[in-house]
This record gives sequence, structure tokens and C-alpha cells, in this order.
Amino acid sequence: MSASASLQLRLGATQLKDWDVHRVSGDGFTALIRSISQKQKDREPFYILDLGAVVRLMDMWKQALPNVVPYYAVKCNCQPPLITALASLGANFDCASRAEIETVMALGVGAQQIVYANPCKGESHLKYAASVGVNLTTFDSMQEIDKIKMWHKKCDLLLRIKAPNDEKGSWRSLGSKFGALREEVVPLLQHANAAGLRVIGVSFHVGSKVNDPQVYRGAIASARGVFDAAAQLKLPPMHVLDIGGGFQESPTFHEIAAVIKEAINDYFPSSETSEDLKIMAEPGRFFAETAFTLVSNIIGKRVRGEKREYWIDDGIYGSFNLPAYDKSSMMVKPLLGGSEWMNKAKFCSTVFGPTCDSMDMVVAESQLPELHMNDVLVFYNMGAYTASAGTRFNGFDISSISTFLTYVYRQY
Repeated sequence: MSASASLQLRLGATQLKDWDVHRVSGDGFTALIRSISQKQKDREPFYILDLGAVVRLMDMWKQALPNVVPYYAVKCNCQPPLITALASLGANFDCASRAEIETVMALGVGAQQIVYANPCKGESHLKYAASVGVNLTTFDSMQEIDKIKMWHKKCDLLLRIKAPNDEKGSWRSLGSKFGALREEVVPLLQHANAAGLRVIGVSFHVGSKVNDPQVYRGAIASARGVFDAAAQLKLPPMHVLDIGGGFQESPTFHEIAAVIKEAINDYFPSSETSEDLKIMAEPGRFFAETAFTLVSNIIGKRVRGEKREYWIDDGIYGSFNLPAYDKSSMMVKPLLGGSEWMNKAKFCSTVFGPTCDSMDMVVAESQLPELHMNDVLVFYNMGAYTASAGTRFNGFDISSISTFLTYVYRQY
């Protein structure tokens, strides 16, 4: 954690002035959870956002990809303190709707810091973007060009292309829904030019949680082909490359970053491109996932022989909408004294959410110690597509879950 980044966060995040920020050491995090839980008048689930983790992640990004400007994907987690912290650390923002644009601009983010990264936009949303000066968006169809010409003529465009082999290189591909195919590129560029619109670059998204770094290399190579096609058509030179998302804090991040830098050097060498080539990305999970912890309470229990079943006050219609289906990052621990829980006998345990849907299952057949009513379960790595993907099903409103801020100082 750099001192300069820490100072920038504290002094620059003026929108956090009304929030209490608990500063603790790494060892004090569990004590903080216990303190917040015990002070609750009525036991309810809550999040803890570690601003120290956000600072550390931004430092990691800038060290690994210093020439790539992060446009945080607001859809991943739109909580105001996270957006404010990221803005104070120099992030820009990827918005996909009017509501997301309104959210970030209400927190002091300028229109020039936003890319409207949705290739298919509703007319009212597009008109709103024009009215507030959000002048950069993506497209991948003739119809979208016509729509933009009608409602936002001043908007600069990024042609969204389908990344090759994205279905094999990531946990969830986006290519079946978005991205122009290779044979569609030239007609789209010609149509945009005829409409009087400026295509200033290329964007792609290789999918969520990339596991094969080479998928970025293939996508960057395809983007180079679009730059060349525009040049052959004698269109104004392109100068923006948006490499999308798919990043997460994992051992593979630095490997992915190395592949990206090598591919950019190979396909966009400085001797052939203008010095003002802008490279941007749309990381969401990378900044949000590990920065949030969810604390939930046991509200019900059933014993069936050697099996244990528990109910908690959050579930798949709330914070666990996506994590329940992809448990690779989620970690759960009971809030017991020290390592006490590790030394207790374990039972095959299932944890259900609070709704009446039998599919509302958070954890299936996990080894947990004997737990009781009002005991607390702590879920780590709960910042990605949790609060932003929840619902109000059965009257359990995701928006009612409080967020507490901490700044955890860690020794490295």
C-alpha cells in the first residue's frame, strides 16, 4: 500500500466525510465484525467494505498495467463509498444505463470520465446521456448507429467486436449477445461514416473471470484488424483501444497483464501508432470482489441425524444471486473465538436463505461446526455482483443491508 495512494483516498474522497471509517489492523478485522454485530439493536445482515483493499488493488493495477486506464464497471457493485473511493484514486467509470450514469455523476464524477459501455441502449437512456454530456459509447449493429444518429449525434463511438474464442477462455462468455463479427466490421464502419458519426476506436470483452490469458492476445489482434480496416477505408485514425473486463484478483492477474502488454507492443507498436493512443479497460470484479465481506445471522436450525440445516437472513435473492452458483471465490467461516471453530467436530451442513423458495440455498453440504440460533456466519469475497444483483423477493430487500467502512492495515 503506497502512502500517497492512502493519503489521496482519505483527503480526496470528500463524499465519505459523513461515513465512519474504522481503522484496524489485519488482526482486528474479526473483532470489528463482532463489535458491529453486538451493537445491532435488531440482528440484520451487513457488509463491511475495506477501503484499504481498494487502495491496494489500485496500486496493483497501476503497477501491472500502468498504461491502461481503468473504467470501473459500475454494474458489478454500485455502492457509493466504493465508487467514491475509486474516483479519488483516479478511476473512470463504465456505465450501462441512465441509472448508473446518474449514480456516478451524483457522486461528483464528470461526464468525461464515463464510457456508456452498452452496445444496445434505450432511446430515453441515450437522450439522457446526450443531455449530461456523456459523449463516448459502444455499438455493434446498424440499428444502433441509426439510433445514435437520431438521439446523440455528438457521441464518439467504439466498435464493440466479438473476442475470438471467448467461450473457451472465461467462466461466462458475453460473445453470444454482444460484439460485431469479423465480416460485419467494414459495413459497420462505412455505415457509421455515412451517418456522420466518428468511430474513434475498438472495444471488446473476453468474458467474466478469464482463465486463459491468451484470449486477450487474440482479441487485441482482432482489434488491430479493425484499426487497419478503418485506415484502408481512409477514415479518421482510430486512437482508443478498450480491452474490456474479465479481471480478478488472483494469481493469474500478473500473467494476464504480461500477456496484454506483450500483445499491445506486438500489434500496436509505438513506431506505428500515435503517441496519444488511449488504452482503457472495464474491470469490475477486480476492484469489488475481495474488498467486501458479508456478515449474516442464523435465524433457523434443523437437525436430521448427523446432518445440520441452517437458515440465514440473506440468500440467493439477495447477496448470493451469483455467488451461490459460482462458489470458487466465496469463503464462509462462523464467527467463533479465535481458531475455536477449527477444533470443533464438523457436521455436513446446508445453509438456506430466508425466502420460501426451496432453491434458496447458499451453501450445500459443507463441513461446519455445530452452530446455534443467532450465531454469525462471515462470508468473504462478497463484493462482485452481490448488492447490485439482489431483489426484493418475499419482501427481503437487498437495499436495506447496511455497509460499514473500514481501513485494514496489513503487513507485507
